[in-house]
Amino acid sequence: MKTVAIIAGGRSPEHEISVISARNIYNAIDANLFKIEVIGISKKGEWYYLPEKSLFETTLEIGAHTEHVPLVLMPFNKQPLRYAKDVNKAIDIDVFFPITHGVYGEDGILQGVLEYLNKPYVGPGVLGSAVGMDKDVTKQILQQNGIAVTPWYTYFKGDTINFEQLETLGYPLFVKPANMGSGVGVEKADNRAELEAAIANAFKFDIKLLIEKGIKGREVETAVMGNLQPKVTGVGEIIVNSGFYTYENKYVNNETKVVIPAENLSASTITTITQTALKAYRSLQLEGLSRVDFFYVSDSEFYLNEVNTLPGFTNISMYPKLWEASGVAYSDLITELINYAQQRFDLRQALQSTR
Repeated sequence: MKTVAIIAGGRSPEHEISVISARNIYNAIDANLFKIEVIGISKKGEWYYLPEKSLFETTLEIGAHTEHVPLVLMPFNKQPLRYAKDVNKAIDIDVFFPITHGVYGEDGILQGVLEYLNKPYVGPGVLGSAVGMDKDVTKQILQQNGIAVTPWYTYFKGDTINFEQLETLGYPLFVKPANMGSGVGVEKADNRAELEAAIANAFKFDIKLLIEKGIKGREVETAVMGNLQPKVTGVGEIIVNSGFYTYENKYVNNETKVVIPAENLSASTITTITQTALKAYRSLQLEGLSRVDFFYVSDSEFYLNEVNTLPGFTNISMYPKLWEASGVAYSDLITELINYAQQRFDLRQALQSTR
């Protein structure tokens, strides 16, 4: 029986969503196949071993309880997670399941740490995670591979904003931090004053931002899983009852509706969208899992909006729902993802390291 460590929390604004995802994964994982441990990363970036009951505290503050045991990391040791107060005491881990959304969790930083721990982990590797997290770099690579993306401009903090150039895209415009998920920091601008305010807000979350042309289309998504031969689900749709797909509409106001399968899409359109998702997955060098989001305007016009390399596993999350609609139950999905993590690790371990 393998021991799987779920990693929850992290330093990003999506800390609380990560905890909710971790609870769902804990409840869904097949206890007949896996022993489960829980690792919490505090908002300061400190690692803790958490008792099961701590994960399910409604006001969980990682590291604030005496039962949260501080950990230290010992890279390339067979038992890399050690108790900080007694490094001779270790936690046996076979596979890590990080569900730490956002920066420091799915942007390649945590994945680099897990590579140094020399253990299998669920989700894309360092490169795929870093590329997939950066919306600007993602768009550049997709565009180079012939995949249509929403027209955009990129600015770094301190740059002079060329508002006349931006307005050639036409309002509405969407302003997004380049490296943030779950709609954090995303705002819609219908005029110059709103655009200036949205830019100022986005720079609170990142030093780089995107300003995109607003696309009037349906928000459709598909889910991909696997390594060298990935597989894809059908297509689902997000319908926002008020405004657009913000963090608040997604998690706070309950203003979104999930429709699976998406209605009124032809079979050929579904095939085109899913095959484009697979092409994007390979182009961005993703592994393990990712959700791929599109704006659908018509059968001849759709744009890949973004990829999510560690999608949510909350009760409303699209990724597990898409797989469930494709015949893969939640528990079986978790098992497959863990198996893909082990498969990728074994492939890399088998590579020759000497001349």
